[in-house]
Order: sequence, then C-alpha cells, then structure tokens
Amino acid sequence: MNTLRNKVQLIGNLGNNPEIINLESGKTLAKFNMATNDSYTNNKGEKITDTQWHAVVAWGKTAQIIEKYLSKGNEVAIEGKLTSRSYEDKQGNKRYITEVVCSELLMLGK
Repeated sequence: MNTLRNKVQLIGNLGNNPEIINLESGKTLAKFNMATNDSYTNNKGEKITDTQWHAVVAWGKTAQIIEKYLSKGNEVAIEGKLTSRSYEDKQGNKRYITEVVCSELLMLGK
C-alpha cells in the first residue's frame, strides 16, 4: 500500500511544446502543461466539458524521450507524484506551484 501514497495517473494532451533545460550537472529537465478533460451532462441535458491544466516535469531519460518525440497537442498517459514548491517572481511576490513529477510516460495516438 505504500506505493499508493502519492501517485498520480493522467491521460491528456500537451498544451505547449515541452521546454527542455540541460543543467550544468548534465541532467535534462522537461517541463510542459497537460490538459485533461472530463465531460458530463447538466440538468438541462447539455454536454459540459471541464478542462483541467496540470504542470508536468520530467527528468533524465524520460525528459530526453519527451524532447525527441513530443510536441503540443500530443496525447500521453503519465504516471508520477505530486510535488509543491514556492518561488519569487520578478516583482518579488511569493508564488506557489504544484507539479506532477513524471516517472512513467506512454505516448498515445499517432
């Protein structure tokens, strides 16, 4: 049961081309936004689609695969864990972000 403590699985589409960062340490980082859609019918019989956006980061070989094969609009399934962090923006305001750290990636579609 310990493996279920912080586990996220998502299927969706890349909202942008991945940003690839090669660090001085030799590690590769990939960052992108991913959209997931959920549909339901409201009480008037109208189909409503709810889109949620997720910040995703990947390291190492997973990041290299993302760099080589993925671009905006591609459908993927990812598995990873949630992490939260804070940073200061250019105006000195403290910002908070929650990201999915991707450990597994499956390319779907064409």
